[in-house]
Amino acid sequence: MQEKAGQAIWVAQTEQDTIALAQQLAAWAKPGTLLALDGDLGAGKTRFSQAFAAAIGVQGIVNSPTFTIIKEYEGQELPFYHMDVYRLSLEEADELGLDDYFYGDGVTIVEWASLIKELLPTERLELYIEHLGDEARRIQLTGIGERYAAWCEALNEIGAMG
Repeated sequence: MQEKAGQAIWVAQTEQDTIALAQQLAAWAKPGTLLALDGDLGAGKTRFSQAFAAAIGVQGIVNSPTFTIIKEYEGQELPFYHMDVYRLSLEEADELGLDDYFYGDGVTIVEWASLIKELLPTERLELYIEHLGDEARRIQLTGIGERYAAWCEALNEIGAMG
């Protein structure tokens, strides 16, 4: 059976526009939410993750978990799990027990998620961030599964073109 999917495009002219998208998605987050981020180096995956974390009430500095792979933070309502799988093979990632995070009581953002696509939950929100120059970004969102497809529909209704 094919999972329901939806798509939206968010064009952020400024960093604040990217933050606004992160805040909107954070408002919809609940336990088990998974955001799968991809894009070129320097496209803004970590900045998006920082804005999302702030929006769910994570205090303090959120930085890229490039070398630690997974960082755990306490948000006001939900735990936040931030992963960077850029340096992992699929086999190494599989040994980490990621399902405990993906299906746990928190929200997970995975940077470079396409590298471990086979390990991701079937329902997720995929974001591909393109750097358009200066602060401008084009963010393509693909919602896989009913909940995330609805998020994309809602973004389209409120003007996802930024």
